[in-house]
Formats: sequence, C-alpha cells, structure tokens
Amino acid sequence: MKTYDVIVLGSGSTGSMLGSILARNGASVLIIDGRSHPKLSAEGESVTPRAAVALRALSERYHVPEIKTLTTFNNCSRIINTSFGVRKHYGILLHKRGRPQDPRELNQLVIHSEQDAAHLFRPDTDTYLFNTAIKYGCATRQNYPITRLEIDDNKVTVGGADGSAYESRCVVDTTGRQSPLAAAFDLREDIPRFTHRSRSQWTHMINVRPADEVFTAGRAAHKPPVPWHQGTVYHVFEGGYVWVIPFDNHPRSISGLCSVGISLDPRRHPKDPSVSPDEEFAELTARFPDLARQFDQAVPLREWECTDCVPYSSTRVVGNRWLLIGNAAGYVDPLFSRDLSDTAEVIHVLAWRLLRAVKDDDFSAERFSYVERLQQALLDSTDDLVSSAFISFSDYALWNAVFRIWACDLLASTSRLSNAMTAFLADRVDDHFTALEDVRYPRLLWPDHDGFKKLFGEMVTQCQAFDGGLISGGQAAAELFRAIEEARFIPDNLAFTEPSERFIQSRPQTIARALGAGPARTAHQLTRLLPGNVRHIIRARGQKRPVA
Repeated sequence: MKTYDVIVLGSGSTGSMLGSILARNGASVLIIDGRSHPKLSAEGESVTPRAAVALRALSERYHVPEIKTLTTFNNCSRIINTSFGVRKHYGILLHKRGRPQDPRELNQLVIHSEQDAAHLFRPDTDTYLFNTAIKYGCATRQNYPITRLEIDDNKVTVGGADGSAYESRCVVDTTGRQSPLAAAFDLREDIPRFTHRSRSQWTHMINVRPADEVFTAGRAAHKPPVPWHQGTVYHVFEGGYVWVIPFDNHPRSISGLCSVGISLDPRRHPKDPSVSPDEEFAELTARFPDLARQFDQAVPLREWECTDCVPYSSTRVVGNRWLLIGNAAGYVDPLFSRDLSDTAEVIHVLAWRLLRAVKDDDFSAERFSYVERLQQALLDSTDDLVSSAFISFSDYALWNAVFRIWACDLLASTSRLSNAMTAFLADRVDDHFTALEDVRYPRLLWPDHDGFKKLFGEMVTQCQAFDGGLISGGQAAAELFRAIEEARFIPDNLAFTEPSERFIQSRPQTIARALGAGPARTAHQLTRLLPGNVRHIIRARGQKRPVA
C-alpha cells in the first residue's frame, strides 16, 4: 500500500488549494471527499480585498498561478466562465419593522483597486481548484464516505465503507461542520465558546429585484458612490440580516442568479418548527416594506439549506499527525465574508510548515503550534466582530461606529499583507511572509498595533454594555466615535471620524489627499501599511508628512 505524505479530507476550495500547493512543491497528496463536484457552498462567495491579496500571495509564494484566478472578476470570467458576479463594494442598509428604509441609515465601503473582485459561484470555482490539484499531481477519491480514521505514532489510516484503506504520514481535515477528524477525536465543544449565536438558511434565487430599483430611485441625495447591485449587500435589522450576493450584475452574465440567505439570532427570532423555510423568508421580508418589494418576484432555484445553530468550535485543531483548518476547525457566521481570507492566511502559515515536516519526517503537534494559535484566534476575532455588529444593528448610531472600526481593520490588514507580497515579489525572500507571524495579537487582523487593539477592545466593551442595558446606543456610539477621533493612527478625511459620512471610499488618491490634509495627525502607523502605489502618489505630490 502506498503511503502518502499528506491526506487532505475535503475537496472544496480549502482542500484543493492546500493540495495543489503541497503537490506543486514536491509532496505526495491524496484528497478524499464524501461527495463529488460540482458542490454547493454558501461560504466564501464574496471576495474581500484581504482575501484577494491573501490568495494572490499564496499563488506567488507557492508557485500555483491558478489560485490567482480567483482574485479578480476578469480572471474568473475569462478563465473559468461567466457564472460570476462583480464585487465593487460592501453595502449595509439598516431596516426597522414596518417602516421604509431610512436613507440616512445606510453605509457603503468602497475599496478601489486596479481590477474588480468577484462574487464566486462556488460550484465552478471549487471544481476549477479541484482540477488544479489533480493537474499538480494530487491523487483523489470522490464519493468516498469515511468510516475508519486511525492515527498512531507512525501513520494515519483512512478507510471507507467498501473496505479499502489509505495511509499517510499526516492528515489535514478541511471538510466543515461534519468533520470526520473532529468526530473521531471528539474535538467539538458541546456549547460553542463564542458569544455570537445565529441560525441560518440560504439558497440561490432568480428574479431578485436589483437593490437600486428599490433603494436609490427617487433618493438622489442619498445615492451611494457605487450602485448597490454592483456589490455585496447586507440588509440588517435588530437581531439579524439578509444577504444578497448577485451573480447577474454585469453585461456578460448568463446566470440570473443571486445568493440569498438570512442569519438570525435565535434569542430574538426563535424558530417555529411548523413554518417552512419558504414561509419564514416570506414572513421575514414582509416585516420590512422595502425588502418585501425587492423579493416580491424572487423564486428559489433549489431547496433552502438550513442550520439551527451556525457557530461551532473545537477544543483543539492540531495534534500529532493531524490538523483541522478552515471550516473544519470552526465557524461563526457569514457576516463580513471572512472565512475565505481567514482560511487563506491559515494556509500561508501551514503550507511551509507541512513541506518542512515532509522533509524532516516530523509531524509533531509542537511544530504546528502557531497554526493552532492563529486558527483559534481568527475564529475568536470573528466572534468579537460579528457579535458586536449584531448588537449594534438595534441602533444605527452604534452600528455606524462599528462599521468604521471594521473598515479600518480591513484596510490595515489588507495593506499589511499587500506590502509583504510587494516586498516578496521584488526579491523572492520568504522572510517577508514569515515575519508577519511575529505578532503580539494574532486575534486581530491588525495584529501588531497596540492602538488598534485598544480601539477594537473598546468596540466590544461598548457593544456589550449596550446589550446589557447599562448604556444607551447613543452613549455607546459617542464613546466609540470619541475613541476613533483620538486614535492617532487613523488618517484625517477618510470619513472615519465623521458620523454623518455614511460612505467610505478607499482609493489611492483619496488616501493621498487625506494624509496631506493638515498637521493634525503627523505620524500615522496606518500610513506605513499603505500599498506602495499609494506612497508613490504621496511622494509625487510633494507631501511633507513622513510616510515611512
């Protein structure tokens, strides 16, 4: 029997990317999945700026150019097919029961780049990545439910119902909630450690009215910088939200589909077992007049996928000869679309360690301790952010402050990784990436900054105080805006400090103007994280403010 270096459980995007990287760099890999492609998934449909940079960095660092395909809409539609949507922004519209949406209570984050990002149609992207893994030499078994999983001091044995078995020196589980490895070692926490609680249902629909027909028409004074239909939109309300991720928002589309789902706090929206998913969605959208209009002609194309408890967590994600990563390790909520970028960052720190382990024949848990630390920390960070957001949905002023802290976090984390990749492309020295692991606060996306740690912690504290009835939403919002104003690492004139500015746009020219706007803030740590092209613009304009 052949003994593989690594068996990867799960042939979705995570398993296929990891398998491709390992095989491309000399490891023997077997990918096993209980199902076959194409497969449906609701996670990782919206590519955030951080995800795009992390995927590009994976592609360059580990010599797998196919991963870079996912980083832009043009790449996806040119290389894979035209089933993808374009993602130019993140839009959030707050709704109150029985009332039209108030155009003063909405936000849009636009992060401009040279090329637009994509809404990923996961059946196609996952199949593409799986084929890439095969191209680089991964062996595969699909439709192979695992009935046996044994790990001893020398090897891993994975077996199926037909009596066959495979051996490897290490196993990495990327499957998801029903992780065979988590079940075999009883790794799931009986009650997830997270503060956040939600239940969810999702599907793909047709005939979803473009949001601009509902939320822009007749409201010229409140028109967003980018049309709503050109990005990922969250319709938020007390205790939950509806997401809309269109695949039909560009001229070349042949899809007509939108990914639509709801996520609800069961403490505020308890499930009625007698109500079907179709009925619950209709009842929920009927509470909000404008949402009802957007979905008045929408038709689901498949049965709703439902879960009564979205979050789950694991006591451990690393052991001798085994690892859980991505959605196999845990999950919090689809809000903010963090799972793809978080998983890409975990693959960054795991892949080079696995390749060295193959060479050294040492798969002890100790050498993967940072993977454990990072994977668990990212889940906890997502919990802090999502639980704070859910709390703030009850009060727009508070959400408006949380929105800015999230935007700052996203900008800084994206730029931090982008700078490492730029340096790596110049000299191909891997130390630029490994240096990112030397941080004080891996729980944060901006993990090496004391000031941001304090600001993020203040967000969590104020939201929890509001949720506990200790202060009003207005008081919590005022405290957070005061903290944002006092945060010397946030540049002026990027709208972060102005509660009345609902739209935040991050483009090189805007940041350059902001950093040169005046003497109020003179030494921004955030400036050092800006991509090289932004710093070039600042220098070209002759700004006197130090930028390095």
